[in-house]
Amino acid sequence: MPLVRRDPPGLPKAETATPAVRSAEELGTALGSERDLRGREALLAALLALADASAATALARHLRSEDAGLRNACIETLQAMPAAALPVLPGLLVDPDSDVRLLATEVARAQPTEVASALLARLLEGETHPNVCGAAVEVLAEAGTAAALPALRAARTRFASEPFLPMAIDMVLARIGAGR
Repeated sequence: MPLVRRDPPGLPKAETATPAVRSAEELGTALGSERDLRGREALLAALLALADASAATALARHLRSEDAGLRNACIETLQAMPAAALPVLPGLLVDPDSDVRLLATEVARAQPTEVASALLARLLEGETHPNVCGAAVEVLAEAGTAAALPALRAARTRFASEPFLPMAIDMVLARIGAGR
């Protein structure tokens, strides 16, 4: 008797499980309400296949979600499309919500070194939230260039009373080669 592959009952057929060709805005809207992980992955894959500014905008909207899994999936998808994510990054890095700014530093991590360093230096110049600065400093530890030194020094002065930031900034300054 030959083996016959059958999907378990109740699973949608492949042609109905994958999203129809839709705009990035429609995909992003559907992503916000999709609870099935396979459905969510299909929507993320469709947005990644588009990999344009509209797809990045649709993904960036979900950085405000209460669903940590959705936020992380959107960050990873934005990281996988650095050129498409670049136009939305400046807005994310000045968002009124400090959580969005913090998550945006992770998106910046996937940018080319010079770009990430410039974006995060700009963030550090005016950032008032210590956790956002800490996240930016962490990324600059990997992607910082000499162009970020003035912003790092200013942040060190501004956050001198914080328990961890001055030490972290000193380490990044030393890594970049500026010392204190």
